Amino acid sequence: MAGIGLAAAPPALRWRFARALDGANLTAAPLVQSDLEGASLVGARLEAADLRKCRLVGARLDGARLARANLSWADLREASLLRALLVGADLTEASLVGARLDGVDGERALFDRADLSRASLVGARLVDAGFAGAELRGADLRGADLHGADLHEADLRGADLRDCDLRDANLEGALRD
Repeated sequence: MAGIGLAAAPPALRWRFARALDGANLTAAPLVQSDLEGASLVGARLEAADLRKCRLVGARLDGARLARANLSWADLREASLLRALLVGADLTEASLVGARLDGVDGERALFDRADLSRASLVGARLVDAGFAGAELRGADLRGADLHGADLHEADLRGADLRDCDLRDANLEGALRD
């Protein structure tokens, strides 16, 4: 199923449509492969939404509610998800290069094999989250709660782990400086 796209729309329409998504209720919406590059979904309700393979480059999802959403293989490069709710969300193999996830609640979220290079996760709550094989090179994880997280075979080289809670985290095979 192909999703919606903003790229082909005229710039004025694209701006109006993208702005109209702030606070939108898209709970359980089927948005597979949608092109929402640069869209503003601030405070949007996307619980259990199917966002697989969506293009959300530079999108604003600050305060969005994405609990149990499927964002596997989504392109979230340079996106802003400040204080977003990602509890139980699936971001397997998603691209989050340079994304801002400060203060997110990602308890039990899956980031397996995701690319979070240079991402900022300052103060994020990632209890029991999965990061198996994830790329976290140069990520800022200062003060993140990774209690019980699965980081086996993750690449943590250059990541800032100051004041992180890594109690009971699985770091087997993880690459670290």
